[in-house]
Order: sequence, then structure tokens, then C-alpha cells
Amino acid sequence: MFISQIKIENFRNFKEKTILFNDGINVIIGHNNSGKSNLIKALSLVLDNQRSKKLDIDDFNQNITLPELKANPPKISIEVTIKKGSFESEDDLVTVANWLTKLDVNYEAKLTYEFFLPEKQITSYKERLAEIPDDTSDAIFKCWKTIKHDFLRFYTHKIWGGDVLNQNSADSESLNKFDFQFLDAIRDVERDMLTGRNTLLREVFDFFMDYDIKIDSTKDSAQKHGEIKVRKVDFSHKAQVLVDDLNVRIASGKTEILSYANDTGASFNNAKPDFEGIISELEMYNVLKLIVEYESGIKIPATHNGLGYNNLIYMSLLLAKMQVNADANYLDNNAKVFSTLVIEEPEAHLHPAMQYKFLKFLNENKRKRKVRQIFVTSHSTHITSAVNLDEIICLHNDGSQTNVGYPSKTFVDAAGVIQENSKKYVERFLDATKSDMLFAQKVLFVEGLAEQILMSILAQYLDKSLEDNHVAIININGRYFDHFLYLFDTSKEFAISKQVVCLTDKDPQRKNKTITGARFNKCYPFEYDIDSTTYEYQRNSIDSSYNEGNHPNITFYSQNDAQGKTLEYEIAYHNPNSKLILTDFIDNREELEELMRLYNDGTSTIAQFIEELRKSKENDRIIESINNVTTLSDDEKKRSIIASRYLNSVGKGENALDLALKLKNNLEKRGTSEYQDFIIPEYIQKAINKLCP
Repeated sequence: MFISQIKIENFRNFKEKTILFNDGINVIIGHNNSGKSNLIKALSLVLDNQRSKKLDIDDFNQNITLPELKANPPKISIEVTIKKGSFESEDDLVTVANWLTKLDVNYEAKLTYEFFLPEKQITSYKERLAEIPDDTSDAIFKCWKTIKHDFLRFYTHKIWGGDVLNQNSADSESLNKFDFQFLDAIRDVERDMLTGRNTLLREVFDFFMDYDIKIDSTKDSAQKHGEIKVRKVDFSHKAQVLVDDLNVRIASGKTEILSYANDTGASFNNAKPDFEGIISELEMYNVLKLIVEYESGIKIPATHNGLGYNNLIYMSLLLAKMQVNADANYLDNNAKVFSTLVIEEPEAHLHPAMQYKFLKFLNENKRKRKVRQIFVTSHSTHITSAVNLDEIICLHNDGSQTNVGYPSKTFVDAAGVIQENSKKYVERFLDATKSDMLFAQKVLFVEGLAEQILMSILAQYLDKSLEDNHVAIININGRYFDHFLYLFDTSKEFAISKQVVCLTDKDPQRKNKTITGARFNKCYPFEYDIDSTTYEYQRNSIDSSYNEGNHPNITFYSQNDAQGKTLEYEIAYHNPNSKLILTDFIDNREELEELMRLYNDGTSTIAQFIEELRKSKENDRIIESINNVTTLSDDEKKRSIIASRYLNSVGKGENALDLALKLKNNLEKRGTSEYQDFIIPEYIQKAINKLCP
């Protein structure tokens, strides 16, 4: 069996939400305060019998209207659904038999935790809240305050088995068959595991003592019991020798020690204190300490170990304890049937390489059935890049409600056909840097490295911050947006709900129709449609459903048709006289500086611009096209010449890095005479304003 879903109502940031789980590993991710810890807490309220079930006023979801609050007392409900899994033990169905809601080959059972005000208090509740005037600004605050001080003490909790309408309490014996082990993010593993005084180690020691005999399949229970008894007797005799030797060594000193008892009057009625004792195996555990031994033979205490290694050691001991808990031969009827391991933020003390090792460790234990189901909450892009999309659950909270996304379930087109190729493409793409898209509150997809490098500083020129708005800039190295939009398209089921903006270039192209087999090649915006007899033209088009305002959460932005080509072309076109864009990694610098000087002059002609272009095949093409185009003004032609030469003179990566640095240095001079104006292309302005309102 496995926990297939949880339905949470009115608990913390969950107003009403159903979350689906995998039969195996579940990696729950999301930005801060998206609800990951609250989801785990909700699970524990149903399944963890060691934790308190009593809640506080702040555990209620308070996104409720005043009339609703006055009409009925708030109630928290957490429903866990259990279904038949890929692996079934003989005790699974027996354990959930009293909670079944569907009995067939694929059975289904339910457990529901409720925190509610008893029926006999409801009339008093309604009367008391009715006394609070509705027309005051703090009316709802007063209602919650009244609930806290006057009614919270009456609240009670129940765990119902089966259909909640039947109000059948889940029996504690069956609930105790669930082993819910939780390792929280703020943990002191040294305190919890380093000596045999700790309960965890004592339980593990006791189970694995004489393990060679216990797992010997050639012996029956009586033989095993007999051999272990012989070892226990032998240990007892050896231990008694040590105690007797101790008594001999302390005999003379004991007389002196106990003389003080006589002096204080502790000895009376012919009774006097003395010392004696025996050493049991259980007491000997206390002297054992966890150490780390290196190949060189050096031994150091685990207290000198790094936190990361100690966390991994602790998790291994925790799994050993779960093995103990599940062993029916050892615990008989007290053995656990279903083991669940929950780990919060395992990356807290693990560097990336150890995070990969950790995931391998979990998968191996799941494969060996030592743990039936695993839940991991994480902020780590290294963890998400190392697991399958099938194992990831994304939580996203926009302030008003919590949404849940299932990346692996989103790759379905409008006709319901599964797009396996897109899923595989995204899985290959999600390395530790690009996994940011799953954690950020908003996502900006760009085509190349230059956009990825420059977007943050361009936003600052608009007095915006992509970082403050939790925007992840993802370079997809091309025009492969469709693969990724499956993840975020909220018009479809299971999508990850967050605002997505895509920046794409127009990239105009033309193909010579007079040449058989000719292919489309890049062309300049001013060449577009000037010779329809010879050439066939095309440019990157955007699906109109992604135009601004047409889609609930995805928007595309690009340059306009008349001047649009690439980011570099657009920057130069809008800043034709700005030497800021002339970096150390640019070719043809002198030529561009002269073109900018001519543009600043204001009286220079197109002919003068053309005269400054050095002789080359590409410049001849620019000159011919500029002379032939009739739809552009002289200013637009001058800008087009500068933009074309700039585009042909820059290398994408190095130039973008240097340009970003120059723009940053210039921005620091804002408000001084040294500051130079810089125009952000309109399509980029729109994208940034969309993400940073």
C-alpha cells in the first residue's frame, strides 16, 4: 500500500487543496513559505502517533470571510487516502481493513484528522460572535481573538477511519502499525546519536545484537533462542568477574567512604550502606561511542566529524531503527507494517556531491523495501536535477492561495496526447542551474546567453529588481519554449502555477526562390519584403494566445516587425550614439565610433554613413539594401546601419559580460554629470514591467 493523496482543509496556508503522491519517493519543492513544512505537518497529524494532535489558533487558515466565521466555527480537516501499491505485504490489507472506502482488487482506505469545536459549544459560539459588530474594521480580528480566548480550549481532535460521514474512530492498534519517522531541518544529530545513552542507538543495538544468529536461516526459533541465551550467560559471567574485581580494588577505600555515612547518621537499626552491582548488556551500551576510523588506523570521535557526514550516518541509523520496528519476529504484534521516512531540507548540511549520494542512498533503501514511502522537502536545485520529474511535486503560494504542480503530468497536448519527447527534453535540460525555474516565484525564459546576462542590469535601469521579485532567468539556448511551457500552462491540469514571460527574437529570414533547394538565411529587418520577386520571407511569429492579456499566466514579448531582429541589434538601434555599448570585445570599433559621431552630428547624410563602411561583402549587402528600401526615414536608415554593423561586430558571451559591467558602472553614476542615458528596448521594458509590477 501507499499514501496516494492528502486533502487539506483550513490548515495553515492550505484553504482547500488535494495533493497527489507517488508510490515511492516524493520530492516536494517550492519557494520559501510555499507550504512544504505545513504539508509535512499535516501528514504527521494523521500518521505520527508520537506527536501531539492539539493545534493552536495560528494553525487555522484565516482566509475566511466574517459572515462565514460567524455562521460556523472553523474546523481543520486532513484526509489521507491509502491505496494498493506496487508492493503489498500480507499485513497491508489487514491493517487498513476497518478504514476501507473501496474494496476490490485496487482497494482504497481513508484516515481523516479533524480539529473541531464540539456540538454542544456551537450555540454558545454563534451567540458570542454575534455580539461583535460587523461594521468595524477589526471585526474579523476580534472574532479570531474571541475564538482563541473563549473557545479554543473546548476544541478536540479525532482521527476517523473510512468515510468521515460515518464518524468511526480509527482504532489505535491499527494506527500504531504506521511508522512515521521525521527528520526536521533544524536538528542536532550529535545529540541524537553519538552515544549509547541515546534511545535510538539503544534500540538499534538491542535488535542487531547477535544478528548473525538471528538471520541464520538454517536454524529454527528454538535453536536461535538457545544460542543467544548461551551468549547472554557467558557475557553475564564475564561481566561479574569485572564487578568482583572492582569490589576487590575498592574494598579498603569503601570503608573510608562509608564512614562518612555513619558520621551523618545514615546508618541506623543495624543497617548500613554498601556497594554491589551487575552489568547487563543494556547498561554496557552506555559506554559505546560512535567513532570514525580511517584506513590509516586513526580513530576520531564522531563529534569531530562534519555535520554533513553525521547527518548521513544518522539517517542510516534511522533506517536501521525502522528495520527494527518492522520486524515481526522481534516485536511480534508491536511490529510496524508501513514505514514512512520524512526528511526536511536534507541539503541543510550536505554539499552537492553528498546530496547526490543521499538520493542514491534513499533509492537503494526504497528498492530493498526498508522504507515503503519517502517524502523529502527541499530548496536544492542539485536534488531536483538528480531525480526524475515523476518524483517532483511543486508547491507555489502567491499570497492568496497555494497551488500544486506535478511536472511529469503536464506533458499532454490539447488533444490529450502525451508528449514524451518534450518531457525527456526538459529532464535532460534540468541541471542544477536551470532547476531554478521550479523554485522561483516567476520565470523569464530567454533564447541565449546575452539575454541571460543582461536582463538583471537592464531591469535596474527601469528601477526594477528581478531578484526582489524572485524571477529566475532561464536561458534555453534556442527557441524551444514549447517544451517548457507544458510545465507552466495553467489552462491545463497539473501545471505549476507561476507567472512566465518569454523573450524571443524576430530573426527575419529570406530564401532565394530562383535557386532550387535554397534554404532560408538570416536577413536584416530593412531587407524584409523589399524583393518579393526573388525572395520568400519569414520571421519568428508568436502564437497569438500568448500575446499580452490573452493567457492566464504566460506572455511572450518580441521586437516589432519593422525593426526587430535580435537583442544586440535592438540595443544598438535604440542607442545609436551611446559609446556604452562599445565594449573591449567588439570588432570594427573605429568604424562604429565614426558612425556614432556622424549620428550625433545630426546633419550627416546617408551617403556619408555609407562612405564610412569598410569594404566587405556584408557591407555591400547592407548598402544595397539601404539604398533600395523606401519605407524607412533617413533617421531609421542611419539607426539600421549602426545596428547592423554593431550586430556583426559582437561576440555573444564575452560582449554581454563586458556590456553588463559597463552598464552597471554607468548606473552607479546616476545623478551625476558622468551618467550616460541608456534606452531599454520597448519589448524588454514590457517584459520587465510584467514581472516586476
